Amino acid sequence: MRWLQRLRTRYLLRHHPIDHTEWDQVLSRGAIFKGLSAVERAHLRELTTLFLYRKTLVGAHDLTVSHQMAVTIAAQACLLVLKLGLRWYDGWSQVIIYPGAFRVAHDRINDVGIISKQARSLSGESWLRGPVILSWDDVAHEIDAGSTGHSVVIHEFAHKLDMRNGRANGMPPLHADMVRSDWTAAFAGAFKHLQQRLAHHHRPAINSYAATDPAEFFAVVSELFFTDPETLMAEYPRVYAQLTQFYQQAPLDRH
Repeated sequence: MRWLQRLRTRYLLRHHPIDHTEWDQVLSRGAIFKGLSAVERAHLRELTTLFLYRKTLVGAHDLTVSHQMAVTIAAQACLLVLKLGLRWYDGWSQVIIYPGAFRVAHDRINDVGIISKQARSLSGESWLRGPVILSWDDVAHEIDAGSTGHSVVIHEFAHKLDMRNGRANGMPPLHADMVRSDWTAAFAGAFKHLQQRLAHHHRPAINSYAATDPAEFFAVVSELFFTDPETLMAEYPRVYAQLTQFYQQAPLDRH
């Protein structure tokens, strides 16, 4: 079956590639792609092409998802797996795109066990074995804003990588040459440091949402890794070093 899959992949890349003009427009729009080599840009285009055939991108609330919108989202998602491969996104099939922020209601259990509904407005959400949900307003704003340290696409797709071990806990499946204790020490230390700074009312250089739990910390520092690696390196160099091993990329060198 693998030879059949390879044959289909070659067919898609040869007969249904993303148009070069459209591709250049998407990459020139986002500072997140600056510094990629010609080889990396070409490989990212291939991954994005295959992503769009393997996943279904649908609009919610009557939003029509144009091909350029789809490419803009898919290219950012594929940047995370540029060196890892699309298999890291196996096990789910849909990206749902809302025009703007969307409201969700989740059950919340208080200290005495009473369950209540808690409604929040979100710009993105990832479900285990389910879809990635995004706000197009936020996607478009962030891609145009440049290196702000924020990317809802990077954030939610980082959650998907984290979930590869069965749940989002800030510990994605590590590569065979990575040392689990090094990862744990770097992330646990940085997470605790961030919580302490917030407890003492210090304004951190990174999004305070990272202090919510280890899963959110991993997603937020992944945003920084790709959009503002200078800040991540300055704040938590050990975390940056672990992410270079995990993503097998060094965005700081590109910047």
